[in-house]
Amino acid sequence: MSNGYGIDLGTTNLKIYSKASADVTNVKNTIALYDKGKVYAYGDDAYSMYEKAPENLSVSFPIINGVISDFDNMQTILTEVLEKEVKAHLKGSDIVIAVPTDITEVEKKAFNDIFKRKNSKAKVKSVSLCEKPLACALGMGIDITEPTGVMIVDLGADTTEISVISLGGLVLSNLLPFGGNRLDEDIVTHLKRKYNLLIGKKTAKELKENIGSTLPDRGETMEVVGRDVVAGLPISMEINSNMVYEGMKEDLNSICNSIKLILEKVPPELAKDIVHSGVYLTGGTSKLHGISTLFNELTNIKMNVCEESENTVALGLGKVLTDAKYRKFGYALKSRVFE
Repeated sequence: MSNGYGIDLGTTNLKIYSKASADVTNVKNTIALYDKGKVYAYGDDAYSMYEKAPENLSVSFPIINGVISDFDNMQTILTEVLEKEVKAHLKGSDIVIAVPTDITEVEKKAFNDIFKRKNSKAKVKSVSLCEKPLACALGMGIDITEPTGVMIVDLGADTTEISVISLGGLVLSNLLPFGGNRLDEDIVTHLKRKYNLLIGKKTAKELKENIGSTLPDRGETMEVVGRDVVAGLPISMEINSNMVYEGMKEDLNSICNSIKLILEKVPPELAKDIVHSGVYLTGGTSKLHGISTLFNELTNIKMNVCEESENTVALGLGKVLTDAKYRKFGYALKSRVFE
């Protein structure tokens, strides 16, 4: 039996499913470089340097808006994680990579080329791609081959993907070019504009995760240190949940409106299935306090939040690798497109 690895290249996190152990390895998709491209650190170590690194160190994320923006660095991180964290045996292995739906063939080719390029050390047996919403559904234990309508909202870091699936295919799909990272930026902007407090994106992320809410009046507080924009000096300030909510609410409304637009386009028979089973929420941002309540109030439809929301796609890729019933959802890219 050949080795197999399911790979979900997220903006913030890199998730790898190993067929041999049936485990998911989850590390930060970040790299720190020095001296014109030499690797200083990767993964969680590199992420800890984000917004703290000196000028001679460059900390970057190779995935932006769901697609590979820095191919060489992505290949470097993936190789390091597979060799050192996963202890992968790539020779003769099967690779399945999750890809967003609304991307071009050229962008899909970049995912494929990570293992297929001539300079790649990995002598893998096969590389196939799988649409992310399908992997998402499989990872949540949904049988996507049934003639039943399933709606999934994948709330990622840089993208929000809203999809309706039936009979193993995508009936409707909409990829929004923003997600959890935009909410972090919203918090930074709001606190600077209204309270003259400048904080970093990592601090904004902590505020969002610890005291943030999609609904007003959560009533939590958190002490943060930032810079007073007027005085120019470091300052400590107590931030409450409402301050965080006020910053995020505009983009949260945009996600709500997009969900509503997709629901309005769903064929009646599939809509009946969605009302019966509810909408499935996954992705790291689905952990945001009150998000299922907000969407439920908007749609009057039950919301199912996945427990392993960050690893859902990787677990679904595991099913594509291990279950003959779902193997067909991994497809090889046709090279003739690029000849």
